[in-house]
Amino acid sequence: MELRRSFIEEAAFCCALGGAAACAVSIALSQILLGIALAAMLASRMRWELPRHWPWLFFFVAWTLLALAFSDAPRAGFPQIKKFYVWLFLFVIASTFSKLTQTRWLVLAWIAGGTLSSLWGIEQFVRKLKAFGGPGGDFYTQYVASRITGFNSHWMTFSGQMMIILLAGFAFLLWARPERWLRRVVFVCLAIIASALVLAFTRGVWIATGIGAIYLLWCWRRWTVALVPLAALALFIAGPAGLRARVTSLVRPHGELDSNMHRVYTFRTGVEMIKAHPWFGLGLERVGPHFKEYIPADLPKELPKGYYAHLHNIYVHFAAERGLPAMIALMIFLLLTMKDWLVRLYRGAGAHEWLLRGMVAVMIGILITGLFEYNLGDSEVLGMTLACLAMPAAVSRGDIPPSLGNGA
Repeated sequence: MELRRSFIEEAAFCCALGGAAACAVSIALSQILLGIALAAMLASRMRWELPRHWPWLFFFVAWTLLALAFSDAPRAGFPQIKKFYVWLFLFVIASTFSKLTQTRWLVLAWIAGGTLSSLWGIEQFVRKLKAFGGPGGDFYTQYVASRITGFNSHWMTFSGQMMIILLAGFAFLLWARPERWLRRVVFVCLAIIASALVLAFTRGVWIATGIGAIYLLWCWRRWTVALVPLAALALFIAGPAGLRARVTSLVRPHGELDSNMHRVYTFRTGVEMIKAHPWFGLGLERVGPHFKEYIPADLPKELPKGYYAHLHNIYVHFAAERGLPAMIALMIFLLLTMKDWLVRLYRGAGAHEWLLRGMVAVMIGILITGLFEYNLGDSEVLGMTLACLAMPAAVSRGDIPPSLGNGA
């Protein structure tokens, strides 16, 4: 009986590892493996680990259900309720992982999957360059509306995943002391992933990745931080005209193409929604249908080109959709978890340093990207983020102050 239970628990771990790793290549496979891992955990009666700051997370979930109840169309919000299935990664990883080497396997699996996705994305870029960049063609105009996606359906999802992999992998290189051959392989893979991320033309993710990398370099060798702006300047000068146009679009947009005005509309309209419905928001999936009703009076009613089903900002969107209490509770949970990692690093992390540094950098990237995109609305990015939240505590239970703690 004990042997059978041990086998099922090992199967739960393998499926949890596979499910989290598959986030980088296939959301369908990821969710199938997550379901098998959950079934194995239930069959073996494994101990479930709850987040240390679980009351804030549970408050977020409970308030989301209240927002659904107060919605003018509760049935329309069920897709967001179903997305809580992905949140189970937090508990599954925290419960099945127990060794630092297991987190190493996951990060290396992400790097492998991210490299394959990036190679496919680079191939997409070459094809689009040929298709859009011929004589008389306007590559920039056509490409910004149809960028590389790797194995995903959208460039923002692809870029969010590559950012997580880059920052986690960079921390692995700096602090994990891998074997020489592995260090070289990881370096080449991260260079490929970074190239694809540059070619994805996602400005907000560029900024977030850069700040996450600066954090890592500052903690490693402070003088190396000076290399970041120099590398960015060299890339800007030596890069293709389309890349320079994308960078300068931050201050000089190409009309509606670069979405700057679109972001102004979504942000300001979201603020109006929050003012009108501060407690429970408009309800799940109700931001898009009611968007035009809350456009500020000083903005033209004709919307710039863009996607308006969400608000391209996790802080504004969660507050407008579910109410300020839900958004604040989620942010407190994330920030308190990151604080735990920083406290451990301050006290001395030992062999865990690469993991903790990497996860802090990833969380910095997620929170900054969230200013420009509804990144936690993507199941692929959400699943990887939750695995990052769970790993530090899963491998340090009992010997360091955990960011995820007492079992249920």
